[in-house]
Amino acid sequence: MASIVHGRDRHELAVRERIRDQRRSARRELVEFMRRLGILLSVLVAMIVVGTVCFAIIDHVSPAYAFVWTMDTVTTLGTIAEPRTGAGRALQVGLEVFGIGTLFYALATVAEFFVSGRLSGLIDERRTQKMIDSTTDHYLICGYGRVGRQVARDLRAAGARYVVIDENPDNRDHALAVGLPFLDASPSDDDVLLSAGIERAQGVIACVDSDAENIFITLTARELRSDILIIARASAEDSEKKLLRAGADRVISPYKTSGSEMARVALHPQVARAVDAADYRMEEIDVPASCEGAGQTIDEIRGGSLIVAVRRPDGRLEPQPPLATVLQPGDKLLALGTPDAIERLEGIFQPTGAQAT
Repeated sequence: MASIVHGRDRHELAVRERIRDQRRSARRELVEFMRRLGILLSVLVAMIVVGTVCFAIIDHVSPAYAFVWTMDTVTTLGTIAEPRTGAGRALQVGLEVFGIGTLFYALATVAEFFVSGRLSGLIDERRTQKMIDSTTDHYLICGYGRVGRQVARDLRAAGARYVVIDENPDNRDHALAVGLPFLDASPSDDDVLLSAGIERAQGVIACVDSDAENIFITLTARELRSDILIIARASAEDSEKKLLRAGADRVISPYKTSGSEMARVALHPQVARAVDAADYRMEEIDVPASCEGAGQTIDEIRGGSLIVAVRRPDGRLEPQPPLATVLQPGDKLLALGTPDAIERLEGIFQPTGAQAT
């Protein structure tokens, strides 16, 4: 099993390294394209300057006329009469040859850039960056896997703004298909977090699949913003302490949380939902027919907990019910209290058949 896990990790590292190589290659190609355009522009400027000076000297014309003559020759328009001297005609031929060659080379370079699709990608990236630059009070979702997608859905449902950062090409395609503001880069990179607007953001949510990567993201984000809220995901139990030391405000373990929830439902099937907040817990507890609490009043069963509301079987909700309210089978309680107080309620409403003998 360990060899399989290590083999999968090596495969993921190889895929990531290949993606990084592709991005570095794309950046090098873009730099090379800009360098070639710079050279072409320099050559054109040099030809125009040389042609202007030479025409003015050889044919004894004004610099302005010599400039127009040079432009007419380089662009092969032929609207101006030929030079009167042999040296002028030789200069004209040379400018035409070099001008045509340079212009065709520039046209081929630009056409190659268009055909390769780099221009459209560059425009899309620029458009996305402008949108991010105008966004404030948003959240940075670092990682767009299963957890990151659920985070994005919940934030979108709450009307919150967010920016997604992920370097996985599969996640990139999914995010762009949905139309999310997406940065295709490593979320642990300083420049990437700055481009995502961490200086204007409300919080950072580190939820990539790797705990090590989440630690790097947390360290980088905390260094850039000492006051920002950082919520990190941890798969392994020993990673929680490391993430907290790295600067995370809250650490969430999906596997640990789901495991605790499944165990709680198995032990107390009458518990529908539970939310932990600081030292208190809020639960929705069913009232089965065969339990100790059925037929008793709220005052008799509440103990140290607070019964926030009662939902009747017909769907009616009774907020802050009176203490004399009698609980009937099929009711649902919304209770708030310490873990000990809530566990006492769970025991009262435990189905008789499920109680320990």
